[in-house]
Amino acid sequence: MSAADTAEAWVKAHHQDLSKGCAQIFAFGEPAWREYQSAAWYVERLRAEGFSVEEGSGGMPTAFCATWSNGPGPVVGMYAEYDAVPGNCQAARAEKAPREGLGFLAAGHTDPHSALGMSGLGGLLATKAAMECHGIKGGLRFTGEPAEKLRGSKPIHAAKGYYDGLAAMLSFHPFYMLPLCNTVRWDTQCGAAYAMVYRFICDAPEMWGMSDGTPIPQAHSDTRAPGANDALMMMYQTARTQRDAMLPHQGGWSISEAILGAGQATADNLPAQQADLQYMIRVPDLDMAERVTAALDRIAEASATLCGCRWEKHWVSKSRPGVTNHAMASVVWHEMQAVGPPHWDEAALEVMRQVQKACETEPSDMPLLDACTQLVAPKVAETLLRETLPPKQTHATSDDYTDMTWHAPTARFYVARPTLRGGRYPTWAMNALGGMPATIDPMVRTAARILARAALRVLQDDVVRHAAWDEFEARTDGGTIIPPLCDYAPPVDFAWPEYVETIRGRHWHIPG
Repeated sequence: MSAADTAEAWVKAHHQDLSKGCAQIFAFGEPAWREYQSAAWYVERLRAEGFSVEEGSGGMPTAFCATWSNGPGPVVGMYAEYDAVPGNCQAARAEKAPREGLGFLAAGHTDPHSALGMSGLGGLLATKAAMECHGIKGGLRFTGEPAEKLRGSKPIHAAKGYYDGLAAMLSFHPFYMLPLCNTVRWDTQCGAAYAMVYRFICDAPEMWGMSDGTPIPQAHSDTRAPGANDALMMMYQTARTQRDAMLPHQGGWSISEAILGAGQATADNLPAQQADLQYMIRVPDLDMAERVTAALDRIAEASATLCGCRWEKHWVSKSRPGVTNHAMASVVWHEMQAVGPPHWDEAALEVMRQVQKACETEPSDMPLLDACTQLVAPKVAETLLRETLPPKQTHATSDDYTDMTWHAPTARFYVARPTLRGGRYPTWAMNALGGMPATIDPMVRTAARILARAALRVLQDDVVRHAAWDEFEARTDGGTIIPPLCDYAPPVDFAWPEYVETIRGRHWHIPG
């Protein structure tokens, strides 16, 4: 039996454990920077499997870094993500329903990161089992990556050296856009992203109008600053009206905003003292990110001045565009062909038909999108992806695996998650399919097998490993390297939504 066969056998023997773990992380449904139970689950499991685990890696309470060695040799990296998205609370059921005890506004898994992380864990442990059985020297490094939806942890881990010294990094994501289904990214990697919080602070509202001597400065009739909420709303509206002027209509860039809660409800008519507005900028390159940021800075300054406030900018993420590595992509594609696409049995297909019916769509004999059951060669996917992009644009779409690509040869690949054919479906349907074991487990097992086989190939094949490293050095040498951009502390202390435990049980909470 080869090492790859041993790894495959491990995944088959432990598929129920992976299924239970996936369901558990899905049920936790914890959002960015608040993935306490999810991170603790991984740490406990990894320690039980013989890994040395650093909790709170990079100064992030819900991050970790696990390492294991079978002697001197190359080290391969994999990782887990486990953050969920507010406003997407969905039960693992073939109908629209929140998870028990929660409302729809709580967080839930969309991509789903619950399955992404479990695929990574499965690939990691299958690789370890094969290394032990066949005496393969080398090591494994597995990082826990919180707040991926904010491109949060990887720029911080990168700046603090957690990806240094790796022979290769393997990056898996569930399929989320055509033509990148059951394939490997070739040339066009994901782009750059900046995320920041603009904070407006109104700490001297009575000085804005320079009162003419009203005896009580805070009297209801006194002149005072509009306040922080007004500054926030002015920036929010102004930035939206100026968005067309920030960047041209090409390249698939996006700017999104979110108002963070401040817990300022009051019966009095005093101006708000503080208001936080987050922006996420997803663009092909850093120059575009800098231009948008400069425009937002100008809007923040004007809004603060008009509303009697001062303003601060706090970084959430500065993430670099990705670096291609054809040698690593070829390794993963070879193993993907050996494994094949996921297979869903009749029981899984029947669950999908139930979801179609719940969405008032006629159930199909074959409810799956055709792409879910087909492999697409990387160069073919690349050609299709480029059809909608300007020729000079080198990067597209968004994900923070890109920061890893500057520290080790990296392959980014996708495996089909269950996706329904036949029109548009509500968000809850995709979320539910990502949580029900019958529908999501085939993807988890397939991705775990590909990860393990690719890792073992890198660990055992000197020619492949050296080719990947030579290409990595060629692409990042000669003054073209972009160093880590993280020059900020982990942004864990903002009013990110979370769950709280009270005498009423576990509840969704937006903190002040």
